[in-house]
Amino acid sequence: MAEQPFTAIVAEDEALLRNALVELLHVTWPQLRIVAECEDGASALEALAEHKPDVAFLDIRMPGLTGLDVAAAAAETSPRTQIVFATAYDQYAIDAFERGAVDYLLKPINAERLAHTVRRLQTRTGNNEAATLAALLARLNAAPVPAQAPTAPTLTWLTASNGRETQLILVDDVAYFRADNKYTTVVTADGEALLRTPIKDLLGMLEPTRFKQIHRSTIVNLKAIAGITRDESGRGTVRLKARPETLTVSVPYMALFKHM
Repeated sequence: MAEQPFTAIVAEDEALLRNALVELLHVTWPQLRIVAECEDGASALEALAEHKPDVAFLDIRMPGLTGLDVAAAAAETSPRTQIVFATAYDQYAIDAFERGAVDYLLKPINAERLAHTVRRLQTRTGNNEAATLAALLARLNAAPVPAQAPTAPTLTWLTASNGRETQLILVDDVAYFRADNKYTTVVTADGEALLRTPIKDLLGMLEPTRFKQIHRSTIVNLKAIAGITRDESGRGTVRLKARPETLTVSVPYMALFKHM
């Protein structure tokens, strides 16, 4: 019986860099089957849960869920997946990468370095050590943030519409955001309004330590949560402090809340 080919996902928010890495992988590792190309951390997390690939190539810096967030969740959602981080910053505790159960690629990625990574991946057992990965992620999260191009400041106020009325909403007052076709519904303790920004674009504008994606269509304010429960299927349910409805946490995202 023919040996099953390795499978992989590629997560990179910049389309040109994602396409370049995919093309390099086709040349360097022709037998590799890429099962998903992801443009953000949320889709990478869902692809990990769905495909449980042998390898995940993760950009460290992505809007919303970062590559570090996805890797931390992978220890629960797909523990056999080997992690390869892509980063433009060599300040990210590179020595830890060399010793750990993960690898790294510095951008711009070149064929020689990728070939070295591929050889390492092919000779490993394909079994991530959760403790090793957890220790590495702790070091990376504690590392100083390297200098980079300025990013847009996080939102403080939102301008949303409620019928013919335009409302100015303090972001801290938002309980959660819900996708509404091409727009986003903003939900506060007092009611709902419509924001003319897709939820995918909104995620990168919010404070990541305060707002977490719990479903492809839902972002919740952690300060608005009263409690989280998990059912037998692995899905979660969020109870809110100031709203009667509950919110569903899809299975891949529950790994992000395991310490809550």
